[in-house]
Amino acid sequence: MAHIHNFSAGPSILPKSVFEEASRAVVDFNGSGLSILEMSHRSKDFVAVMDEARSLVKEILGLGDDYDVLFLQGGASTGFLISAYNMLRENNRGGYINTGSWANKAVKEGKWVGDALEVASSKEANYNFIPKGYESPTDVDYLHYTSNNTIFGTQYHHIPDVTVPLVCDMSSDIFSRPIDASKFDLIYAGAQKNMGPAGTTVYIFKKEILGKSSADIPTMLNLKTHADKDSMFNTPPVFPVYVSMLVLRWIKSLGLEEVGRRNEAKANLLYGEVERNGMFKATAALEDRSWMNGTFVLADGIDEGLNQTFLDMAAEANISGIKGHRSVGGFRASMYNALPIESVGALVDVMKAFEEKYG
Repeated sequence: MAHIHNFSAGPSILPKSVFEEASRAVVDFNGSGLSILEMSHRSKDFVAVMDEARSLVKEILGLGDDYDVLFLQGGASTGFLISAYNMLRENNRGGYINTGSWANKAVKEGKWVGDALEVASSKEANYNFIPKGYESPTDVDYLHYTSNNTIFGTQYHHIPDVTVPLVCDMSSDIFSRPIDASKFDLIYAGAQKNMGPAGTTVYIFKKEILGKSSADIPTMLNLKTHADKDSMFNTPPVFPVYVSMLVLRWIKSLGLEEVGRRNEAKANLLYGEVERNGMFKATAALEDRSWMNGTFVLADGIDEGLNQTFLDMAAEANISGIKGHRSVGGFRASMYNALPIESVGALVDVMKAFEEKYG
């Protein structure tokens, strides 16, 4: 069977060792005679999985006992509401940096709960940069931003300096490099990019934020509901949590510094070829280009009909998932943690062959 270079934007590539161990657990988990798929979420074996997964999140991010971690259902789209509900205070308003489709959706959901102030936006430039030089407001209850924008290929390479509680949707770049997680009051992230399969979302937050919202929070959207029950208020997404635990073990074994080094090297290899190759141009501002999602299009003056030609050449080289989102067009190479640099090298080889043939 041919090896596929998987550049899918999500659900994304995961480590082969994780697939192997997870497949064994589907048949027989820990020699119990039961599959992980049929095991009670309140069994001793699974409670240990949940506890380890939560503990690994804090250990990898260097967080102490003043933080809590939950694995919940719903995806980051539910996180837009959960973050607003749980962070709203006396101002009844959140601040938002609008850097793409998902950030824009967070703004819309924030308006369901209270007022959502759009502090800065790159919408007029089709989200091709991260806003800078804006004045950080002090009359909001929190500032929310999206750390990586999968569709438009931009990423924060700094943490905003604010005087209000900081909230971040890190769905597509969590655990991809070292960060100072202690600067955040609340982080949430869907698992399906760097941490596991689709089906669970991690919430990382200061314990002190619980129970202080000015909003009347529905039970299932209240983080305190789930914190009081150690992520077991209702049946959790058992298998996605288990696979996420395996991925977190893998990340721990490498260390975030090494993970970050690998991701930077992959990004540099891709963008280096985009800059060198006269057939392509990057869509994101140089200083804001994402390590996770490299977006590029055909250079000015190149026949647009060659878009499909390049995709066909990539497919012949067993490269999957590089067609760009319709909002940007062109191509998108998603380079999440488990993607080896050899796959980026294979893509670069196709880019060079494309130039030789059509340039």
